Amino acid sequence: MAQETDISAKELANQYYNLLADWIPQDASLAIAVGETYVYYMAGAYDILLENGKKIKTGSIADQVIQKRKKVEAVIDQELLGIPYYGIGYPIDFLGQPAALIIILSPDHPVIKKTPFRFITGKQQDEWVPISIDKISHFESLNKKNWFYADGEQYKVNLTLKELFKRLPDYFLRIHRSYIINIHAINRITRDYSSNLLIMMKDGSELPVSSSYLNEVKQILEL
Repeated sequence: MAQETDISAKELANQYYNLLADWIPQDASLAIAVGETYVYYMAGAYDILLENGKKIKTGSIADQVIQKRKKVEAVIDQELLGIPYYGIGYPIDFLGQPAALIIILSPDHPVIKKTPFRFITGKQQDEWVPISIDKISHFESLNKKNWFYADGEQYKVNLTLKELFKRLPDYFLRIHRSYIINIHAINRITRDYSSNLLIMMKDGSELPVSSSYLNEVKQILEL
């Protein structure tokens, strides 16, 4: 029975691969997940070492697609499966069960690096949470770790601020080597005792604008 499932999953994966061949890069990896496990994995040049029969983890693209039954795009933290990746998941049916087809690429693949993030999956303790990009107030680099903040909560992410900024929508602004902010989350702009610009966020955070980014910040915010 397990062998039949493997054959069926491979055949289904090949069918979808042929349908999507016009845009799927040749070096992409492909996975199918059903229920609580991955039933098929075809490794491409960017191999995340996924094994058939591996349990789906909460917060992964497979988990989101199966639960929500809709297309999901996200960058997944390396702590979730061991290797960071950019994935696009599609809801499909497999042998009458809700399933997910996932196209897997490196986070900086040339095909997708210009496409803005829609979700970023952050980590809190031992849980991973996919957060819509427009809900994120700001990103921070602190103590050699990278974080983002949404709805007053802090989440860890393994991508650097430089990597993140390449893929953020244009309403995100780099104001400091340690901060990227969502312009929509600004409460007001003021100055500190040394007349340096301070940006007050709606969540109460006070973030300094460094001299390196001052001119760009002034231009974009029309100060």
